[in-house]
Amino acid sequence: MKLNYCPVCGKPLRLRPHPTEPPTPWCEGCEDWRFPLFSCAVSGILLDKSGKRMLLIRQYGEPDPVLVAGYVDKGETAEEALIREVREELGMTALAPRFLGSHYYAPSETLMLNFLAVLSEESPSPGPEVDGWEWVKVQDAARLVKPGGLAEVLLADWDGGCYC
Repeated sequence: MKLNYCPVCGKPLRLRPHPTEPPTPWCEGCEDWRFPLFSCAVSGILLDKSGKRMLLIRQYGEPDPVLVAGYVDKGETAEEALIREVREELGMTALAPRFLGSHYYAPSETLMLNFLAVLSEESPSPGPEVDGWEWVKVQDAARLVKPGGLAEVLLADWDGGCYC
């Protein structure tokens, strides 16, 4: 996201040479550099205790299943965000999330942090954001999600390993 105004004081920003970066927005009012802002979100490859099945969800009337995902709230870690999102969307507990990697998702200017976690329960109690859910074989998950979608990219980046 291009910054035109200072998010602290609201004054217009001007591009200025930076000692170690390309020209960067400078706030005359705060006398400080203002780097572009973007969102941060988490997604989860959620497995059953055997590590043989993955839970996929459907949301917002879309036909293709996706991974559970959500934005990181101010003040929480990415791991806490994943645990919270799984609890809010599925009423389940994500155990010991393990970071897998990141992917910048340009359409929403979001840095996606992808995790692997095991679910402590077998049956979700979906919240209002979830239209449906299904357990699928791990080896089938990538071909079931939306072709070309973010879930496909994140699943392709995963090596298929499990710590179950």
